[in-house]
Amino acid sequence: MVMKPKKHMNTGTAVPHTGSVLLRKNLASLVVTVAVIAIVGWISSQWFFRIDLTTDKRYTLHDKTKHILKNLDIDVYIQVFLDGEMPVGFKRMQNAVRDMLTEFQAYAGRHLTYKFTNPSDDNPAARQKIYNELYRKGLRPTDVQAKDKEGGTSSKILFPGALVNVNDQEMAVNFLNNNPTLPASVNLNHSIEGIEYNLILPVHNLTTDTIFKVAFTEGHGELPEPEVEDIQKELARFYTIDRGVIGGKPGILDNYAAVIIAKPSKPFSEADKFVLDQYLMHGGKILWLLDRVAIDADSLMYASFTFGLPQDLNLDDLLFKYGVRINPSLIQDVRCSMIPVNTAIRGNAPHYVPAPWLYYPLLEPQNHPVSRNLNLVQGRFVNPLDTVSGNGSIRKEILLTTSDYSRILGAPLMVNLEEIRTPPKQEAFNAPHIPVAALVEGTFESAFKNRMPEAVVPGYQGKIKKESVPTRMIVVADGDIIRNDVRMSGDKVVALPLGQDRITQQTYGNKDFIVNAVNYLVDDQGLLDLRSREFKLRLLDRTKILQQRTRWQIINSLGPLVIILLLGFLIRIGRRKKYAG
Repeated sequence: MVMKPKKHMNTGTAVPHTGSVLLRKNLASLVVTVAVIAIVGWISSQWFFRIDLTTDKRYTLHDKTKHILKNLDIDVYIQVFLDGEMPVGFKRMQNAVRDMLTEFQAYAGRHLTYKFTNPSDDNPAARQKIYNELYRKGLRPTDVQAKDKEGGTSSKILFPGALVNVNDQEMAVNFLNNNPTLPASVNLNHSIEGIEYNLILPVHNLTTDTIFKVAFTEGHGELPEPEVEDIQKELARFYTIDRGVIGGKPGILDNYAAVIIAKPSKPFSEADKFVLDQYLMHGGKILWLLDRVAIDADSLMYASFTFGLPQDLNLDDLLFKYGVRINPSLIQDVRCSMIPVNTAIRGNAPHYVPAPWLYYPLLEPQNHPVSRNLNLVQGRFVNPLDTVSGNGSIRKEILLTTSDYSRILGAPLMVNLEEIRTPPKQEAFNAPHIPVAALVEGTFESAFKNRMPEAVVPGYQGKIKKESVPTRMIVVADGDIIRNDVRMSGDKVVALPLGQDRITQQTYGNKDFIVNAVNYLVDDQGLLDLRSREFKLRLLDRTKILQQRTRWQIINSLGPLVIILLLGFLIRIGRRKKYAG
């Protein structure tokens, strides 16, 4: 018997094919996914945001930095010379610079590009040429000890800096702060803290249309141009620099964003004081670098002693009204720089050896954007500075002080080289942290508000402005902080780098301090506030590392294996229980 298959009864409804249903579901999922991606992309283009999960917000740019970068309308190219083999600390700096430039690019877009270059990646002859070119452009090299593959050490030159280029105009950026009194790890951390400021400042200066003017005054025995040539060249990277006589002419300073008064030695006339006072009342900024004790340091080269005498610059009433007083005294400090001393017996050829000179204190920068994280500042025959009470709308902050072991000597006095051979006992240095430089800012009262202007400036018909708009000044009780040494080269006077010690070849923080001071006075964007950023330094305890080294090596080697075996054992037990039935 042949069995015939039964026919399905036709009910009038089609049975859907499984493949077509699956295809429609996949297409629907694809359409939804594409739509979600498109919507998220559109929202992202309209609403830009970045999230920084670090506690000290080290990847969050300052609002002023964001504003500058977002408003760039010109291309900026940054070439960083921190690449290749280098110690771990500089690798950390390299990563910090790269992270910062990535953040910059996120806000500036196509207007900012950067590149990392290894200046040592060339043959020796070409390498030296590159080194010389980078040094000429303002990058400071540093010599580091690097370990090679065989375990030995070798000396290597690094240029921890960058060149910012805008329309073929370049500005050098040096990242490394090298304070010899601090450990290398702390110096590197301070350097990383300043990366944002050091990068955004040249970007702002090279792309802004406004170039401020800064004036050095003359006519009162101020330092001659060769002795401030180095700082003038440095400031000329940011500002237009002029020199001139006030001449008792009201309004002559009005076009200048800041005025620098560098170590005058002659009294100011009442007319010149009036011009400075009214300049301040209208919002002008002044950097005072003053000596209240006149002393001829050069005479010590020919004799073993000289005299320090109080000098009257006729500025005491003006500064007192503004909340500052410089005392006619000299400071001695145990922490000081060296001078060459002739130790040869009379009649023999001179033999000079370096010796600490208590009258040349190494001043300690305080925690303010102007002075924070700077190297020690070299002073010469420094005076003590006091802040005085009075106008409640004035705020004062100390920028530089002496060390823990310093003292004050009243003038007149005799300065004798014999003090090097018989220094005072340390107990005598009982005046710690004597203020030497101060920032004064706020609303000032005019020192001439109760005087007739015609009596001060004959023929003057204007009105006296009795109260200033909010402004600021910095007073430094040492005129030599801004003075660079000079040497003769044939018939030419050559300026040496400001802050460089001719004996030890160490560079102190004088130049950085003056540049920061002027930048803070002129700063219309508040960029110097970026120097207040602080990153917490999380260092390993080296003592514990040495004591517990073996224990942690064993834990790090065997720990992962034990965890994997334990997880495998637990998974196996779980599977047995699950499938036991």
